[in-house]
Amino acid sequence: MTSQPPRARPYGGVPADQRRARRRAALLAAGLELLGTQGWAATTVRKVCAEAGLNDRYFYESFPDRDALLLAIVDEQVALGTDVILSAARRAPRHPQARTRAVVTAVFGFLTTDPRRAHILTHAFPSSPLLQRRRIEIIRTMAAIFAAQTHETLDQVPLPDVDVELTGLTLTAGLWELFTTWFRGELDVDRDHLIDYTVALVLSTVELAAPLHHHLR
Repeated sequence: MTSQPPRARPYGGVPADQRRARRRAALLAAGLELLGTQGWAATTVRKVCAEAGLNDRYFYESFPDRDALLLAIVDEQVALGTDVILSAARRAPRHPQARTRAVVTAVFGFLTTDPRRAHILTHAFPSSPLLQRRRIEIIRTMAAIFAAQTHETLDQVPLPDVDVELTGLTLTAGLWELFTTWFRGELDVDRDHLIDYTVALVLSTVELAAPLHHHLR
C-alpha cells in the first residue's frame, strides 16, 4: 500500500493553500507600495516583509529572491494594463481614430489612477537592469497588440506582417520614452494635448503604411 503525504490542516478554518495565497498577495501589495513610492533600491526583502506584517520566512515560501518579487509586481501591473487596453479596444468602434483614442485615454487613466504605476515607470525601470530587460519583453507584447489592432481596424494593411511588427516596436518604444519623460515633469505639455498628440502620431504612422510599402519594394 502506498502511503499518502499528510494534508495540511486548515488553520482557523482557512486551508493552507488559501493562507499561502493570502500571504503572497500581501507580499505583492507591500512590494508594490515600496517599489511605487520609495523605489527599486528600497524594495528589500526585509522591508517588504515588514510592510506586509509577515515573518521573513514567509517571503521564501512564495518567492526565491527579491528579483522574483520585483518581476511578479511588474508582471501583475502589466497584465492589468493589458486588460485595460484590450477592454478599451473591444468597447470602442471598429474605426482607427475612435479605437486609438479610446486605448490611449485608457492607458493614461491606468497610469494616473494609481500614482505608484507612473513612479515605477519613471524611477524603477531606469534604475534596475532587471527591469530594463523586462521592459524589452513588455514593449514586444505591446507591439504585438498594436499589430493585431492594426489588422483588426483596417480592412487591408499593405505592409507585410514583419514590417507591421517593426512599426509596432518603433512606435511602442518611442511612446514608452515619451510617457516616461512626461510623467517626470520634463515636458511642458498638458495631459489632453499629449493624448491628442499620441493619437495623431499613431494614426499618422498607420497612414504611412502605403508609402512605406512603396519604398520598401
